[in-house]
Amino acid sequence: MGITGIISGIIIGAVIGALGRLVIPGRQRMPIWLTIVIGVVAALIGTAIATVLGVADTRGIDWIELGIQVALAALGVSLTAGLYGKRGG
Repeated sequence: MGITGIISGIIIGAVIGALGRLVIPGRQRMPIWLTIVIGVVAALIGTAIATVLGVADTRGIDWIELGIQVALAALGVSLTAGLYGKRGG
């Protein structure tokens, strides 16, 4: 993986993390870097799940894969925001 792949992963992770954060109602008190990390992890896990389900490579936009990734990001943001808020950060 080259520098382009790393930068692409960060950008995609930021978008997935932001979408996941938008799905969760209310304000999440957590830093943006944590949202990006959650988005990157959700994108990787979501792609793996979509591959196992056989829906990772479809014609056009992979809506099912994207939905899985956003759902995982929303779950990750929700759990992390709850833990981060309790910590007082």
